[in-house]
Amino acid sequence: MHDSKKAVLFGLSAVLLWSTVASAFKLSLRYLEPPQLLLYSSLVSTLTLFLVLAVRGQLRLLISYPARVYLQSAAFGFMNPFLYYLVLFKAYDLLPAQEAQPLNYTWAIALALLSIPLLNQRLTLMDGVATAVSYAGVVVISTRGDLSGLHFTDPLGVGLALGSTVIWALYWIYNTRDRRDPVAGLLLNFLFGLAFILVYVLLFSDPWPTDPRGIFGAAYVGVFEMGLTFVLWLTALKLTASAARIGNLIFISPFLSLVFIHFLVGEDILASTYAGLVLIVSGLILQQLGVRRRCVRHARN
Repeated sequence: MHDSKKAVLFGLSAVLLWSTVASAFKLSLRYLEPPQLLLYSSLVSTLTLFLVLAVRGQLRLLISYPARVYLQSAAFGFMNPFLYYLVLFKAYDLLPAQEAQPLNYTWAIALALLSIPLLNQRLTLMDGVATAVSYAGVVVISTRGDLSGLHFTDPLGVGLALGSTVIWALYWIYNTRDRRDPVAGLLLNFLFGLAFILVYVLLFSDPWPTDPRGIFGAAYVGVFEMGLTFVLWLTALKLTASAARIGNLIFISPFLSLVFIHFLVGEDILASTYAGLVLIVSGLILQQLGVRRRCVRHARN
C-alpha cells in the first residue's frame, strides 16, 4: 500500500476512534465519578503508551533526558492528563454529551487567541471572523437555540467545557518547543500526571468505584482517547505528504460523534446542536484557511 493511502487509513482510524470517546465518557460517568474515570483511564493510557514504546524498542528514552526535562514533564503532566481531563470529565458529567463534545472542539480557536499574547502572533481579520462564527455556535448550543434571553441551560458545565479548551490550548502552546520523542514525552507526562491524579482521588474522591462496570469504559477511554489513537494520528502525519489533507479529516469527527451519541448514549440530538456544530466547524475551517494564506505569503517572501 502506498504511503499516502496508509496515511489516510491511519488518519481515518484515529478519527473514527476519537468519534466514539464522547459516548464513552458519558456512559462511563454513569458508574464512575469524574476523578475515578480520570484515575483508571490514565492508568490504562500509561500502560498502553509504555507497551507502544516497548514494542518500538525505545524504553531507554525514558531515562535519557536531563533533569530539567523531568521537571518539564511534571508541569506538562499537571496540565494533561490531570487538570485538562478533570475539568473535561466534570463538564461531561454536567452536560449532555451532544453539548459538551462540540464545545470542546473550540480548543483550536482558544489556541489562536492565546497565541496572540503568548507567541506574539497577530490577530487577522480572518481570525476574528473565525472566532466570532465559532463562538456563535457555542451560544447556539449552550442556549439550545433560545437566543432571545441568552439563558444558558447549565452555566457551570458550559464554563468547564470552555475552560478545558483553554487548558488544552495552553498545553499545546507550551509544547511547541518540546523536542522529546512524542510518545516518550507523552508517557512521561502521564507518569507524573498519574501521581497528581492519585493524590487528588485519595483526598477528594474514592479510588474504589461502587460499580465495576465503569472500569471497562475507563479502559476504553484510556486506550482510544489518551493512548493508541494519538499514535495512529502521529503515524498518519508521518506518512503523509500533505499534513493539511490529513488534518482536514478531523472535521468529520464531531458530526460522526453525534451519531454515536444518539445510538449509544440514547440522546435525541437537538436541531440547535446541529446548527451550533456547523457554526463551530465553519469557524475552524475559516481559521485553517487563514493559516494557510499566511503560510503561502510567508513562503513567497
